[in-house]
Amino acid sequence: MHSKSAQAWGADGHRLIANLAEHKLNAGARAEVARLLALEPGSTLASVSTWADEHRSPQTGPWHYVNFPRDADCLYEPLRDCEGGACVVAAIQRQSSVLRSSAADDEARLKALKYVVHLVADVHQPLHAGFGDDRGGNSYQLQGFGRGTNLHALWDSGLILNRPGALAALQAQLSEAKPLKVEMSKSAGGAAQWASESCRIASAPDFYPDGHKVDQAYADAHEPQLLAQLQLAAQRLAEVLNENLGKKAEVRAAQL
Repeated sequence: MHSKSAQAWGADGHRLIANLAEHKLNAGARAEVARLLALEPGSTLASVSTWADEHRSPQTGPWHYVNFPRDADCLYEPLRDCEGGACVVAAIQRQSSVLRSSAADDEARLKALKYVVHLVADVHQPLHAGFGDDRGGNSYQLQGFGRGTNLHALWDSGLILNRPGALAALQAQLSEAKPLKVEMSKSAGGAAQWASESCRIASAPDFYPDGHKVDQAYADAHEPQLLAQLQLAAQRLAEVLNENLGKKAEVRAAQL
């Protein structure tokens, strides 16, 4: 189990993903997002991206990750890996269902939006689809960038904040990047696939640093994965919102 304080990508990373995704929304999804966010004046997709971490409870804590057995080849099995639906894969699926529901009221759908924005980002942080025996890397202590930390925290924020130019440079780089050409599995139904992809990154032989020490060589070697996971999170978040909110806005406009 992960510690309650673990926050995938850190607050800055979550806001970065939300900002990138917002620029990829179609007109219908953009209008519906704005309409829901207007229930809390001043809110933006970026500002609500950390809400799910700020309002964790014992019940919702497990919604932020999924643990795979180390011998499972990162293949997701709901009954084994997500008992009672208490994992990030099932949580994305549930909250996406509320988001597109015609029966749910707007307050419920706004809450679902907050979860979806956060959890789609979570599942792309490799250690949020890691292994329970080290609590998603939280128990793997190491020295990185001149301080004591753990592998989970390193991937949450350490690798981002210790890049040249830190967050601002990263956002500029990803804003200008061409979309990744990958199979864009349909909406929230792809959450299991996304978790398996993250797990395979965390399973690579060089992912856990030798000697519990991180140097610039480790950061350089994993830079492509870091950038790809942040970019994929944004692309797929936009896909989920476009699919679940775009048509909703069209129906609403036709009824006016």
